[in-house]
Amino acid sequence: MIARDWWKSAVVYQIYPRSFADANGDGIGDLRGIIDRLDHLADLGVDVVWLSPVYRSPMDDNGYDISDYEDIDPLFGTLADMDELVAQAHSHGIKIVMDLVVNHTSDEHAWFEESRRDRDNPQADWYIWRDPRPGNTGGEPGAEPNNWGSFFSGSAWEWEPRRGQYFLHLFSRKQPDLNWENPEVRQAVYAMMNRWLDRGVDGFRMDVINLISKRSYDDGPVPPGLLHGSGFDQVACGPRLLEFLQEMHAAVFAERPAGLLTVGEMPGVTVDLAADYTDAANQALDMVFQFEHVELDSGPGGKWDLRPLKLSTLKASLGRWQAGLAERGWNSLYWDNHDQPRAVSRFGDDSPAYRVDSAKALMTVLHLHRGTPYVYQGEELGMTNYPFGAIADFSDLESVNHFHEVVGAGADPEQVLAALRTKGRDNARTPMQWDDCDQAGFTTGTPWLAVNPNYRQINAAAQRDDPESVFAHTKAVIALRHADPVVAHGDFTMLLPDGERVYAFERRLDGARLLVVANLSSDDSVPAPVPELAEWAAAEVVLASGPGAGAADGEIVLGPWQALVLRR
Repeated sequence: MIARDWWKSAVVYQIYPRSFADANGDGIGDLRGIIDRLDHLADLGVDVVWLSPVYRSPMDDNGYDISDYEDIDPLFGTLADMDELVAQAHSHGIKIVMDLVVNHTSDEHAWFEESRRDRDNPQADWYIWRDPRPGNTGGEPGAEPNNWGSFFSGSAWEWEPRRGQYFLHLFSRKQPDLNWENPEVRQAVYAMMNRWLDRGVDGFRMDVINLISKRSYDDGPVPPGLLHGSGFDQVACGPRLLEFLQEMHAAVFAERPAGLLTVGEMPGVTVDLAADYTDAANQALDMVFQFEHVELDSGPGGKWDLRPLKLSTLKASLGRWQAGLAERGWNSLYWDNHDQPRAVSRFGDDSPAYRVDSAKALMTVLHLHRGTPYVYQGEELGMTNYPFGAIADFSDLESVNHFHEVVGAGADPEQVLAALRTKGRDNARTPMQWDDCDQAGFTTGTPWLAVNPNYRQINAAAQRDDPESVFAHTKAVIALRHADPVVAHGDFTMLLPDGERVYAFERRLDGARLLVVANLSSDDSVPAPVPELAEWAAAEVVLASGPGAGAADGEIVLGPWQALVLRR
């Protein structure tokens, strides 16, 4: 029998399909490519695959603009391919969780095509429409209903002359926001979700699901260096969000057997609200996917306003989430994903000297926290950011739009490019590096996005049988979570919270104790003065990575990017 909270000891692997594996040689990853690589995932030991969108889409935002929720885009294959992927994954003991994007659709979705036609059709109220500002006829600068900017630059409002109104798009202008206040919209979404579960998928990761309940539509503050106001506080975690999530749970999940998974991606969610949304008693979500720790290297100007990250600040954030969800609720654990730069380049050291050890140390620290860890494709290999040059090298809509908007307003192009190279989403979207053949074994054609030139050194084939590889270490930390209940279910105590080099914490459950210590710096001979130091220095070493003295003779001294897990 499957436990209702099986996902507490599970590990999720995210696949970005267009960059994972290309089976037909057109340069774009596809479902058959994923099927062909399931042995890699089974060998790694993951329990769940989160599949970024493969629905039919115009691909304005690489599939997060959906024109048909119940068909597969021909770029990726067919519904038959999807059914085979689910069946083959299940035969490997792996669940398939689909990315569910229901804050918005594509403007080419049939629902929106009908809604935009006029103000009197049956789906006229399925999206968010507003009149121009008083005294304006609409379509001219300044006539938008408010000053909000899209998260992808430009205004968040687009004029539709057929209706004589604006529609809201918090993201691309081709991604109009659905009106969740309309019960017909909600029921249509729930019916679609049920049909996917009937096909055999195992749940949903819900993209920006905390934006579906809007609070108000007033003008927002204009962040430094930007041209438009921010409406984020008015659209995130609105007053009916928990109600909508509970309604969804009742309509889709409540009567189904255990084994499904619901993950809510929630930028800006607080610890207290996350506890409400994921408290089992509230019957809403299984876990949240929050962003606090990946926003700590951003300044007041937002994502592209780069700031150095202090380890003590990172520990304070992650520790607050550990404490805040200790009694109820559940968190997702991740360093990177399709929207974030590569972890080893951002939080580690991607130089040849320290890339492997820093990737292992980051993997150890992440997976030993309380919560469900996520591995983003290539993270298990220590893949790095791409060496981007000019703006022409970038593909992602967010990066390209931002560059042209702020450079057009007078920003220094080189400073803007420096930010894009550091945090642009294309870093995570370069093709998976399978081997040292042409195009890293990703495709026999020309890849849709350039392969990182370091693929001849960093690839799965080179690591699979190497006991010292990042891949081997990832397998080990996943196996530890599966084998030791203290990792999944134990309590969490942060140690040395003010230290800027050592990350240390303790896990306890029913008398079992684990200590995790990691030197997250390139400094050598770094002491870890944890409480009960002598006892821990004599404890069993469960897992180790990186060179250094380690634990012995009544002390723990760590080499550069060395990580230890001790048990007593």
